[in-house]
Formats: sequence, C-alpha cells, structure tokens
Amino acid sequence: MNTSRRLPSKCPSCDSTLKISELVCKSCGTKVSGCFDMPVFLHLTSEEQKFIIDFVKESGSLKEMSAKLKLSYPTVRNILDAIIEKIHFLERSAK
Repeated sequence: MNTSRRLPSKCPSCDSTLKISELVCKSCGTKVSGCFDMPVFLHLTSEEQKFIIDFVKESGSLKEMSAKLKLSYPTVRNILDAIIEKIHFLERSAK
C-alpha cells in the first residue's frame, strides 16, 4: 500500500487549479506568502512523474526504459508522447 500523500492540484469543490499560498522553512520557521503557480510536474499523475524520473535516470533512453518496464519500444514511446502532449496542454492552459 502506498502511504505517501500527494499535493492536490485541483480544488475538491469546483475542480479549479489550486495555487500555492505559503512556503515554510522547517529549519528556521521563515514563511513566504503570496500566490504561486504549481510546477507543471505536480499536475501529472504519480505514474507519469515516476516515468519521467525513471526516464531521466536512464539518460533518456527509450531502449533502456523498454527493458526496465518490460514493454515494447513503441509502447514506451507512446507513453512518453502522451506525457509530452499533456505537458503542452497544461502549459497552454496555464496562460
């Protein structure tokens, strides 16, 4: 069971995009307040985030990702293309 909690990116009430309003330093207690956009990466699913992290660890090699995931090269390429398209969509939506 995955017990890690994920930062929500959508309002549970109206489904609008959430903004970050405060950052806190655990070390000294300094707080920074404002209205900050969330990085695009946080709008991706946990699976998409993991794929990107693994892809970077594999030096961007689809061949290595194919072997790691035990999926065909075209399937891995399709997964990457879908993530790229989603990132483009999220970036266009944020403007």
